Amino acid sequence: MDVNAVATAATTTGGYLLVLAILLPVAAILAAFALGGRYAERTALVFMPIGLVIAVAIAIHICRAGEPLVYVLGGYAPPLGITLRADGFSAVMLVTTALIISSAGFYARVNFATADGVTETRAPFTFWILLLAIWASLNIIFVGGDLFNLYVALELLTFAAVPLVCLDGRAETVVAALRYLMFALCGSVFYLLGAALLYGAYGTLDIALLAQRVHSEPAVWTAAGLMTAGLLAKTALFPLHLWLPPAHANAPAACSAVLSSLVVKGSFFLIVRIWFSVLPNLPHEPANLLLATLGSAAIVFGSVLALMQTRLKLLIAYSTVAQIGYLFLMFPLAGGVHPWAADAWSGGIMQTLSHAFAKASMFLAAGLIAESLGHDRIVDLRGIGAAMPVTLLAFGLGGLSLMGLPPSGGFVAKWLLIKSSVEAGQWVWAVVMLAGGLLAGGYIYRVLAPALSSDVVRLNASPQQSREAVVLMLAVLAILLGFAPPSFFGFLQIGRAGIEGGPL
Repeated sequence: MDVNAVATAATTTGGYLLVLAILLPVAAILAAFALGGRYAERTALVFMPIGLVIAVAIAIHICRAGEPLVYVLGGYAPPLGITLRADGFSAVMLVTTALIISSAGFYARVNFATADGVTETRAPFTFWILLLAIWASLNIIFVGGDLFNLYVALELLTFAAVPLVCLDGRAETVVAALRYLMFALCGSVFYLLGAALLYGAYGTLDIALLAQRVHSEPAVWTAAGLMTAGLLAKTALFPLHLWLPPAHANAPAACSAVLSSLVVKGSFFLIVRIWFSVLPNLPHEPANLLLATLGSAAIVFGSVLALMQTRLKLLIAYSTVAQIGYLFLMFPLAGGVHPWAADAWSGGIMQTLSHAFAKASMFLAAGLIAESLGHDRIVDLRGIGAAMPVTLLAFGLGGLSLMGLPPSGGFVAKWLLIKSSVEAGQWVWAVVMLAGGLLAGGYIYRVLAPALSSDVVRLNASPQQSREAVVLMLAVLAILLGFAPPSFFGFLQIGRAGIEGGPL
């Protein structure tokens, strides 16, 4: 059978949807440039719901087939060609990304609308183009099957995300953006060096082919170490988190929501791909232990630093540092064919999803509070609960998920990880997670206590009900994840290493 025949056989039914998931935001960018100015917003808001429909369709196809969705570009199988692949993890990330991008866009209409009588202004046009670029880059990351193409997507993501930090042009935001850029570029260099080593050793960067060919040797471990270190810098895992708090806290609220809930998850997703899809059959207990240890340190130090903040957005930003740490506790638990591995895998993905919705809601809520009060000083939030009950409710629901209290998605995520750690005899991770939940309760209480006081506060302007509805919807989604049926967790296992059909 020739190469083209093999490629055709490898493409699954519905695989073309993976191409559409990438082309749609790219087409939106081109249309926004062609139409120009004030039409960029309208173009983005028209294309975003269509992207959500495509993401849901991908998830439905994977669910019905019970196996990953595959599309071979151009009909040439790897290593000559490029393959797009999506498993259960990819599908839920595509849907989550479409939901949050659409929500952030709808929320940002007030802040980034082109004024009447003006053809085009810099900040609005830039915002909508960059938001679409982030969406396209993330979709490539979630369905990409080649490590070099994933590097290109990472770079596109970086150069779309960094300018969002400094859209207002203030000196402090420019400094924060440059610090973010330096960490991201250093991470890119490490990732590219690792990819070059793998290509030199095995002649391909296709994930599926590498999983079959790699074996334990210095080149592989060096490459894995370099790529992981670079991705950790982009993910902002402690102690490589120094760029994140000033960048996320000083960006406009809609940008902060996207950066915190989605952008850092792109690089985390690739770390999972490297260790669970490229190297599933190699022993890597020391690496797993190191990642989980750094994750534990992030939970403790990030939470303590969040407790010390005086600004609401900085508190939420340091909370992101802490919550990212939970993601890395899945590494020593989800590998292999152990009975607890499936729960750990589901727990890690649930933490990714619940944090995305909760943190997007909390940053958008903080943006509404700052606009209504003219500041986000925690000590001066007294009485805001009575003045902005829907906004504070959304913030509280997001905090409930971060603390890991039932019936939230955060509770299910942390419960699965704690259960796995106990079954595996690795109690230390369970202790860290319980301590992290208590610390999260502390910094959420620091906000809710003054906000729920009986003081009367005067607002500079009341928030729009439509924007409050967006914030509340995201928080409710973080809670509704806690009611996910057993079939949902079975869906998350599709494509996982160690089971039939995995790894990718």
